[in-house]
Amino acid sequence: MKRTLFAAALAALGVALAPAGPAAAQDFPNRPVTLVIPFSAGGSTDLVGRLVAERMSAELGQPVVVENKGGAGGNLGAAQVAKANPDGYTILMGTVATHALNPALYKKMPYDPVTSFAPVSLLVIVPNVLVVNPDFPAKTTEELIALLKKDPDKYSYASSGNGTPLHLSGELFKSMADVDMQHIPYQGAGPALVDVLSGQVPIMFDNLPSSTSHIKSGKLRALGVTTAKRAPSFPDLPAIAEAVPGYETYTWNAVFAPAGTPPEVVAKLNAAANAALADPKVQARLADFSAVSVGSTPEELGEHVKKEIAKWAPIVKASGAQLD
Repeated sequence: MKRTLFAAALAALGVALAPAGPAAAQDFPNRPVTLVIPFSAGGSTDLVGRLVAERMSAELGQPVVVENKGGAGGNLGAAQVAKANPDGYTILMGTVATHALNPALYKKMPYDPVTSFAPVSLLVIVPNVLVVNPDFPAKTTEELIALLKKDPDKYSYASSGNGTPLHLSGELFKSMADVDMQHIPYQGAGPALVDVLSGQVPIMFDNLPSSTSHIKSGKLRALGVTTAKRAPSFPDLPAIAEAVPGYETYTWNAVFAPAGTPPEVVAKLNAAANAALADPKVQARLADFSAVSVGSTPEELGEHVKKEIAKWAPIVKASGAQLD
């Protein structure tokens, strides 16, 4: 009798503690959801995350609480979600860094970018932009390429650090345009931008939102955006791909849940995320900092991650960047 009661108690306890089953998935969410942003507050990923989280809260009927957990290029926050209970209550704002660049950069990864997560939805694409100091002689991407081919050892470009998306945007440009220029890494995009504005370094690939005010004020000259098409916020600014066919880089943000999250829960999160992106107020705010609203199915996001890994792995390898 005691053995039977003990077994029944264990079974009951197991049901209570198990990851979300059909009943739990049907009731999801019945408490707050935590959105982990794997970078510090104030950056573009944080801005997108908070904006989408607020609208997702209304769709889900429960608060979506933002938790910033930066460190190791986004690996710490991403690992926290990868190891979380797969019930949909802990989700990740993933990026090109956490899911495409870091696996090639770091010798040891605390998660697998494909198998450790359940894709939910691709949210936005944020263009990068090729900028130069206004005193620099090149006024177009074509003119820059001509200068770099004429004097391959003369020019340098700044970035936010080794292995960052901005660094690798420059390396991809060098490879595809068949040019060379010295890479000067900084501890963050801010210090790099300061030196480009002052003329210490003439060239930089930057996030378009960070450079927008300087471009509009004339303190920087923009030569081209890094997306395949022109950015809606700068329709007269050519895409680099118009001079270098096939060139395309950008920062992206997407929602991921831990692997094993029930499909019903993923579907509810996906619907909430895409509804947030469809909100005109959210779209207007995203447009303010040049982010392009996308939205996707979980399957489309999964394919996107695989393509991004395949795209960036050889570029990272060619750059020689590697982190412990």
